[in-house]
Amino acid sequence: MTDKKDAETLSDEDAYAVVLLHGEDILKSDGMTKQKNFIQHGDCSVFEHSVGVAKECVKIAYKSKQVVDMRSLVRGALLHDYFLYDWHKQDGTHRWHGIRHPLTALKNAERDFTLNEKEKNMILSHMFPLCPFLPKYRESYILWQADKSCAVREMKDKRKKKETKKQD
Repeated sequence: MTDKKDAETLSDEDAYAVVLLHGEDILKSDGMTKQKNFIQHGDCSVFEHSVGVAKECVKIAYKSKQVVDMRSLVRGALLHDYFLYDWHKQDGTHRWHGIRHPLTALKNAERDFTLNEKEKNMILSHMFPLCPFLPKYRESYILWQADKSCAVREMKDKRKKKETKKQD
């Protein structure tokens, strides 16, 4: 799968191939296309964030060598922020976004796709403990970890770009 020295590491390209294998229909959907127009963290779109989280989930699962439902892992990761709005708008309609968006994402995902129980729990619990939904599955915990890791990376990237601009 990868030529890297560290056989425990999966390349971005290999991880993306797994994401495509299990989530191509989601990636090509109208809702995900819409997500390209909304910023998530820093200057990263919700679409880019969701793909990044899905790839990170695949890498974590690969490295852990634990048995996971890869299809559910990828699909839940792609849909975890499927809220379909710009949460940065200061119009009052997105108050408490951090707490409410998992429910909105689940409602939208259930409308547009057929979900299993793991995928539903992944979407609902990815903001634990901010939201009261407990992760019930290994896949839910992997998503929780990958989402936080990617969010921190995206915010650091924004900060670096800002600092670079100041120096220019």
